[in-house]
Amino acid sequence: MIVTIDGPAGAGKSSIARTASQRLGFEFLDTGALYRAMTLAAIRAQVDFQNQQEIIQFSKSVQIQWDGDRVLLDGEDVSEQIRTPPVTDAIRFLADLPEIRTRLSEIQRGTAIGRNMVTEGRDQGTEVFTNAECKIFLTASPEERAKRRHQQLSEMGRPLPLEEILKAQNQRDEEDRLRPMGALRPAEDATVIDSDGMTTEEVLEKILCVVRETQNSDSEN
Repeated sequence: MIVTIDGPAGAGKSSIARTASQRLGFEFLDTGALYRAMTLAAIRAQVDFQNQQEIIQFSKSVQIQWDGDRVLLDGEDVSEQIRTPPVTDAIRFLADLPEIRTRLSEIQRGTAIGRNMVTEGRDQGTEVFTNAECKIFLTASPEERAKRRHQQLSEMGRPLPLEEILKAQNQRDEEDRLRPMGALRPAEDATVIDSDGMTTEEVLEKILCVVRETQNSDSEN
C-alpha cells in the first residue's frame, strides 16, 4: 500500500510522514533525499549548473537507490553528505528540470514496488504515485506555517523576523503552484487536512485514521 502526503512548505509533511510510517509499520521514502543525491553527484562532477543540457546529460549516468533509511549514490551511502549547505544551495538548479523529475519519479516508483510505503513531497499523489491507495494533502494557513517555522528557527538559535519568513514562504508557495511540472496542488482523490489549531499528535492521528479507513475499505472490496 502506498500513502502519499503532499502539501506546501512548512506544513510539517516530512516529520509527520516519517512518524506515520513508523506507527503503521510502513517504510518511509524520503523523496527529497533523491534530489539531493543527484545534486551531490553533479557537484562532485563539477557540472556547470548554468548549463541545463549538461545537467540532464550527466544525470543519465547517475545511479541512485533508496535503501531503508539510506540513500546510495553509485553504491555509496551519502545520507549525511546530502544534507550539507552546498547541496541545499544547488538543488534548485536540478529540481525543476522535467527530465530530472521524470528520472527520479521512475526511481521512486521502482523503489515502492511490492512495499508498504509512506512518501511525501509536492507531487507524490498527482504525478509520481497517481494510483496510490491513500492520498493526503496536508496544509495550513500561511500565517500558521510561518509561525511554526519562526519557532523552529528560534529553537535552533537562528531567529528571523516573522514578517520575513512569511514573505519568503508566500513567494515559494506561488512558485510551487506555477511550476510547469510537479506543481503544488491536491490530487482530486486526496483527503485534505488543514492543520490550523491542531497539535502534531492530532494531525498524526487524523492521518492514521484516514489510512486505516482506506485499509478497511480495501479489505472489504
